[in-house]
Amino acid sequence: MRKYINIVLGILLIVLAVWLVKVMGILNKKPEKAPVKIVKTVFVEEVKNGTVPITITANGNLVAKNKIEIFSEVQGVLQPSSKEFRPGNSYRKGEVILKLNSEEHYANLQAQKSNLYNSITSIMPDIRLDYPEQYEKWQQYLRDFDFEKPTPKLPEINSEKEKFFISGRNIYTTFYNVKNMEVRLTKYTIRAPYDGILTDALVNPGSLIRSGQKLGEFINPKVYEMEVAINAKYMDLLQKGSAVEVSSRDTNQSWKGKIARVNGRVDQASQTVKAYIQVEGKDLKEGIYLEAHLVAKAEQDAFEMPRKLLVNNESVYVFRDSIIELVKVNPVYFNDKTVVVKGLEDGTPVLSRAVPGAYPGMKVSLYGSNPRK
Repeated sequence: MRKYINIVLGILLIVLAVWLVKVMGILNKKPEKAPVKIVKTVFVEEVKNGTVPITITANGNLVAKNKIEIFSEVQGVLQPSSKEFRPGNSYRKGEVILKLNSEEHYANLQAQKSNLYNSITSIMPDIRLDYPEQYEKWQQYLRDFDFEKPTPKLPEINSEKEKFFISGRNIYTTFYNVKNMEVRLTKYTIRAPYDGILTDALVNPGSLIRSGQKLGEFINPKVYEMEVAINAKYMDLLQKGSAVEVSSRDTNQSWKGKIARVNGRVDQASQTVKAYIQVEGKDLKEGIYLEAHLVAKAEQDAFEMPRKLLVNNESVYVFRDSIIELVKVNPVYFNDKTVVVKGLEDGTPVLSRAVPGAYPGMKVSLYGSNPRK
């Protein structure tokens, strides 16, 4: 009997302990707080429609407008000159850039001059007898003949009979052979066609230069051109002579340029057209990578805003009565960071900063206006 009583008491104690635990838990339980609704703060900017210039951005490398590749038209040994034939050396217009040994050609030229002189001398007796009235001009030609100077032009022929006589004595052939050799002699010396600088040198003094061999490159470091690819739909907006701003992202420098030429052919693969921008200024070097900003046209009654605020490329958020709403707009031009839109009324408070998780009808609070300033 005592055994059963102990069992019943144990069960009652367990039930009592469980009840006490529940009571204590209820007493210690803190009342649940009502969820706090977070209202996000937004920044807005009032729309001010106006004239927005449409600027096309393109990139390219500078290339010297006046640039020549130096080739040899004759064969000879490169001689040392007053300036070493090395990249970086500058030359004035007409200054000798390089000179080849021309002694052999010069000797042949003098031999041809001697043949011409002798040929004319040999016909002088016949001219005196048959054409006495023409004798003096040929005599004067021989007096003026100088082997160290360019060969003078032959005397003017006054009759067909005299012409046949001179031609029959092979005077014309010998004369033009001499003139040809004189022209070729000038090719042994290469002079600067304009003030410039040598950017590449491929030979050294003492080297044997062959005809047709490339010797180097020479540029005018004052005027450069920049080739850029522009979308074909803006081709009609590009006008020759239009001002262009050219800048460098590396040095934060900018220069003024102009459109020199616009190619009339559209690249079929990229649907772009090549435009050539002429640039002059300090610190410009061939090969520099620059960014050009071309003002193609001006869009009337438009508004420019950050591109990241455009939703699905057709809408923007505006602030109305403590909530934000989506309003459709007409994007007319996209830049890298901004977009030009139409369709917003003046004074419309448009969001100037993106709101994470934004949706139409979202309740917000207004922080300020025009925070970009």
